[in-house]
Amino acid sequence: MRLRNKPWAKDFINSHPKIVEQNPKAIRGAWKERFGIDQPLYVEVGTGKGRFVNELAKAENANIIGVEKYESVIISAVETAVNEPKDNLVFLQQDVTELTEFFAPNEIDRLYINFTDPWPKNRHAKRRLTHAGFLAKYEEVLKDGAEIHFKTDNQQLFEYSLESLTEYGFYVKNVSLDLHNSGMKNNIMTEYEQKFSSNGMRIYRLEARLHSKK
Repeated sequence: MRLRNKPWAKDFINSHPKIVEQNPKAIRGAWKERFGIDQPLYVEVGTGKGRFVNELAKAENANIIGVEKYESVIISAVETAVNEPKDNLVFLQQDVTELTEFFAPNEIDRLYINFTDPWPKNRHAKRRLTHAGFLAKYEEVLKDGAEIHFKTDNQQLFEYSLESLTEYGFYVKNVSLDLHNSGMKNNIMTEYEQKFSSNGMRIYRLEARLHSKK
């Protein structure tokens, strides 16, 4: 993904602290208090331009957090949230590698990974968001019985993720090798998903639940 410099983005983001949490480490373990309502916590890592989480916040009775590292990307998500305010949506302009710094053990009810960079070269495998190193972070912050929902257009990444998740100890279910021809209802699309599916590309999807931590 080519990133375009947007010099005005930082000031815009900083001017909306209710939408973009500036100090997530201070909120660790207290996100329900941050939102002001006791309901499930759903997190998307690599939220991109934010179409998915903005629509998810409309559809779900849950507290939603979108995590995106790049300022020039997350700005689109923030702009949408400013124009269409939602009390149950917050963004973090942070790196997913520090996820355990922002969320306490057993705090997240569901984690979404949508159209992440496949990092196709073997030497970059540790950067894939379904690598065991990341799965260990997710295990720490996910509640017992919580799920990971994963979508991609990349067959190789999907096959890798199936293997990585099952080897780590996740139970994989609702696997789809062609999501848009599966009959699944209420699917919320990302920007990439819309683009890829309109070009006739397959979308792969799965849900994964970690076997009991006890």
